[in-house]
Formats: sequence, C-alpha cells, structure tokens
Amino acid sequence: MNFIEVKNVSKTFKVSRRRAGVIGAAANFFVPKYEKKEAVKNISFNIEKGEAVGFIGPNGAGKSTTVKMLSGILHPNSGEINVGGYIPYKQRKAYVGKIGVVFGQKSQLQWDLPVIDSFELLKAIYSVPDDVYRKNLDRFTEMLDMGGFIGQPVRQLSLGQRMRADIVAALLHSPEIVFFDEPTIGVDVVGKETIRTFIRELNEQDNVTMIFTTHDMRDIEKTCRRLIIINEGEKIYDGALSGLREMYGTTRRLDVAFSEKVDLPSFENVIAEDLENNKIRFTFDNAKVQINELMNRILSEYNVRDINISEPDIETIIQNIYTKKGAKI
Repeated sequence: MNFIEVKNVSKTFKVSRRRAGVIGAAANFFVPKYEKKEAVKNISFNIEKGEAVGFIGPNGAGKSTTVKMLSGILHPNSGEINVGGYIPYKQRKAYVGKIGVVFGQKSQLQWDLPVIDSFELLKAIYSVPDDVYRKNLDRFTEMLDMGGFIGQPVRQLSLGQRMRADIVAALLHSPEIVFFDEPTIGVDVVGKETIRTFIRELNEQDNVTMIFTTHDMRDIEKTCRRLIIINEGEKIYDGALSGLREMYGTTRRLDVAFSEKVDLPSFENVIAEDLENNKIRFTFDNAKVQINELMNRILSEYNVRDINISEPDIETIIQNIYTKKGAKI
C-alpha cells in the first residue's frame, strides 16, 4: 500500500515584476505588476512505506517546493497529497508529530545550550514518553558516536558533530517519515560515511520512509534505491538508480596501453583518442558496440600491456540529463 500519494499536483507563485529605473520603481510601488511562476507542474508519484527515495533536480527545478508541500508548509494550487492518511497542509498540527526534518544549512538545536538540553526540550515539545525517549537517545547516540560531545554547547561543535546531533533531534519522537535536505553538506569524508551508514541502517531496521534532496549523488547512491528527478517543475525520471544507468549511462570508455606505439586504430562507431605512453582511449555507446567484440579485436591484432574499462558515474549522467531541457525520461 502506498504511504505517500501525490496526484496531479501543481503550485504557482505570484512574483513581483520590477520595472527599470527610478520612475519604474515608483510606478511599481503604487501600481505593482505581477507575473505567475509555475514552480511545480502536474506532478504525480507514489512512495511505499519504508522506501528511501532521492528527490533531486537543478536549482529552481521545483524540488524544494514539492518537499514543502509534502511537509505541509505549502499547499498546492491543484491536485492531491496524502501522507500516511494525512493531508499535510490541512492537518498540519497532527501531521508534524509524524514527520522529521533535517536541514543541512539550518539547525533546530539551541546554539548556546548543550546538545542534551536541546534534546530534552524537543522531548517536551513532542510529548515523547520517557521510555521511548531514553531508548532512542541511547541507541542513536551510540550509532552516531555522540557520547563525547552530547554535553557540549552546540556552538562548540564541528559541522559534522552538529549534523549528527541535528539528525538525532529529528528522530527522537520516532517519526514515520523523514525529509533530509543536504544532510552531509560541508561534512568531512569520515563524517559523511558515518551519517550515510546510520541513515541506511535506520531505514532498514525501523522501516522509516525517507526522502532526500541533495546535490551530493554519493548520498543518494549510499542510501537510496529509487530516484525521482524533477526539472523545470516537471517529473522527468522516476525509477531505480540502476535503471537510470542502463537508460542514460550507455557511454563506455576503454583505455588500452599497448606494448609499442601503434597507429590510431579505426573501428566502426568508436572514437579513438591518442594518449601519452602508447595509450589509446576508445569511447563508444555500448548500445551500438559490443565491448567483448571490441576487446577481442584489439587483443587479437595488437600486443597489449594493460586494459581498463570505465563507465560514467551517476553525477555525470544526472548532469547530462539536466542539460537536456524538457526531455522526458
């Protein structure tokens, strides 16, 4: 059964249109002019309970607007949203107790208070039972290795420590769904991996539904199996990460180191590029060229020292999709 249902949702904003010059500014003050900006255009998708979904797009694509509608901050102009039986923007008071939100650039912790004091305050705000609070606090503190700084004021924490504390703050009341907005931004490599491992384990063990908005595709690859891409207000992809690679990551690169210098070979549908140290790079579309056949030809016709196959990473594929404006996937 679907836990989140988004059906034909659109959101339009009225934006002030400024006129140039002093006269234009004065005219705009007395007779303002507006234009409509359609941020989200007839989007539909469903998410099952316990799914971890990456929700991404370039800046201005409409992803933040969609997440704000899902969290109940904004209401749609048209369409329907249902999350766990709640209509977020209509039942916000009851709904907020079921969700957690983690903002990479904003904190819900009290700056001058020790971390534990902020946790106690959130316990009171959400009316978390003592046993649930203690169980969650002990478990999350251990999983995120927070014992060494839980008694320190937030202002003394490193960014990685603060992010771990913010994640715990969003989870103390055992939400059914968590929205992550850039949860590892600015965090060092070790801190990123700690956070990703925690998120993945929480999703698997507690069946918490998760939605990620991030520009770091490693966050998505490490925590999500499904990806929704939005561009210019429209959904352009909804499916597995592996499906995205199969559909749009068909370019392959074959780097071959020859035993001696050779003339640049010519193969059909293959681009050959001369590199240094007797190396040649072959670039091709694996939908048009069988890599085994290409390798067999090279190995049978030349003396080869080394050979390496590579494919585009997810970030490259996503960037290529963004540049294809209006393309539906």
